Amino acid sequence: MISAADVSFAYDGTPVLADVALDARSGGVVGLIGPNGSGKSTLLRILYAALAPRRGTVLIDDTPVASLPRREAARRISVVAQEASPELPVSVAEMVLLGRSPHRSALQAYTAEDHRIAATALTRVGMRDLADRSFATLSGGEKQRTLIARALAQEADHLLLDEPTNHLDVRYQHEVLHLVRTLGITTVVVLHDLNLAARYCDSLVLLDRGSVARSGPTPVVLTPEVVEPVYRVAVRLVDDGDCVQLVFRPQVDAASPQDAERLVGPG
Repeated sequence: MISAADVSFAYDGTPVLADVALDARSGGVVGLIGPNGSGKSTLLRILYAALAPRRGTVLIDDTPVASLPRREAARRISVVAQEASPELPVSVAEMVLLGRSPHRSALQAYTAEDHRIAATALTRVGMRDLADRSFATLSGGEKQRTLIARALAQEADHLLLDEPTNHLDVRYQHEVLHLVRTLGITTVVVLHDLNLAARYCDSLVLLDRGSVARSGPTPVVLTPEVVEPVYRVAVRLVDDGDCVQLVFRPQVDAASPQDAERLVGPG
């Protein structure tokens, strides 16, 4: 379980988050959504103690995350961040094996079990055939899948992902999020695509200019009444059978009939 209460943060005195709360229950998938600049990535970094909040608390299974020793935190929390991964001269398999480091002392060699876990993680993200390739030569999408495999190899029971579908084509966007959805571990994921959030998240926290505009079960958050004023775009819901999807269209200023005619046509 991950919980945050009354979290506030500022960069150089400029407020970024104000009194934000989040509850990610064991085994559930919570999506962080909101427009650009709403504070999603900042909140995620606070959840794994890369940033310290100006005010508020973050708990991992009732333990303050800031109090966890680094190795203990790495055993309990896997992170796939947006920051570019360093171009280390390592193979894909070696990059994924780094996920096993929290389970080994600094001088302890990787075991056969570590190699098996890393290979399984690569298979799950569709990268097993590229295990011997240099990580530096991969495409953006291939690197992203490798980093997700590294997080899976870590075998932590909390997973934090910042835009994991960046650089991925449509097939792998769905395959990666379906995989995340079926892991059965506590997950918080930053997503820009609201339809991916609708399909794969149990609950959502919608941020708007650093504050929580709405949080709760996904169907409660993704309604036109909630989404339209935050994103400033018209929304129509479509029942896709197993979930609701959103169709967007520009909001037309009633004072601009020329724009309206251009968008919808005369008559």
